[in-house]
Amino acid sequence: MGDKKLIDGVRVKNLRLIPDERGRLMEILRSDDKEFSKFGQVYVTTAYPGVVKAWHSHKLQDDNMTAISGMVKIVLYDGRDGSPTQGLVNEFFIGEHNHILLHIPKLVWHGFKCVGDREAMIVNVVTECYNYDEPDEHRKPAHGSDIPYDWARRDG
Repeated sequence: MGDKKLIDGVRVKNLRLIPDERGRLMEILRSDDKEFSKFGQVYVTTAYPGVVKAWHSHKLQDDNMTAISGMVKIVLYDGRDGSPTQGLVNEFFIGEHNHILLHIPKLVWHGFKCVGDREAMIVNVVTECYNYDEPDEHRKPAHGSDIPYDWARRDG
């Protein structure tokens, strides 16, 4: 992110990849990390090249996302009334070329796009279990919603 301003409550943790002759190890989230507040569940989601999965937010749940294979662009939008960063958009390129964990606080809209040439795999450690009867999942369409973001690739 460099010197870009982060949305209030968003945190970025650099992940250390430890290689040896047997393979690699990468810790994603520990209970003593500042990004950790509580454990709900862990899940894996994937996206094929060019696919956008957006927009969604949660009223109760914080997300802790990283891409363990492929590359994704994760985009956040702060639509929270009264937030000091209301209206701010953040972009993160995460995956095998940039190992980071992205902490996304509740009520921040987010989505992702696979920007590589093969399926991307994302691990999300969330603070709440998925409630099948009353999902804490609020959605807007990926394209044409009131969120000021265009998922098209920007060449230049």
